[in-house]
Amino acid sequence: MTKVDLARAIYERHGGISIREASRLVDIIFDRIRQALVEREEVHLVGFGTLSVVERKPKIGRNLNTGEAVPIGVHRAVVFRPARAIKSLSEEEPPQTQQLTAGQGM
Repeated sequence: MTKVDLARAIYERHGGISIREASRLVDIIFDRIRQALVEREEVHLVGFGTLSVVERKPKIGRNLNTGEAVPIGVHRAVVFRPARAIKSLSEEEPPQTQQLTAGQGM
C-alpha cells in the first residue's frame, strides 16, 4: 500500500473531496506524524499501534563481505508496536489453499 492508495481510498469513501485534496490530507497526516517523531513524541493510533523513537545502544556489527568487526555507535530508531487487534491478525493461521491435481478444472 502506498500514499496514493491511501489517498484514493479516502477519495472513494468520502466522496466530497477531490483526489488532489485527499492526497494533500494524507501528506498532512504523515507530516504531522513525522514532526511528532522528530520531537520524540509517541504517536498512538488507536486500533492500529504506537510509533515511538528509541535510542539504540552502541554495539559491534560485522561486515558481511569481510567478516570484519565494525563498531556501530549510539543511534535513534523508530519502533512500531502493533495494537492487539493488529497483532491478533498476524497470529491467525493463513487460509488453506486448495491444490489442483492433473485433470481437475478451475
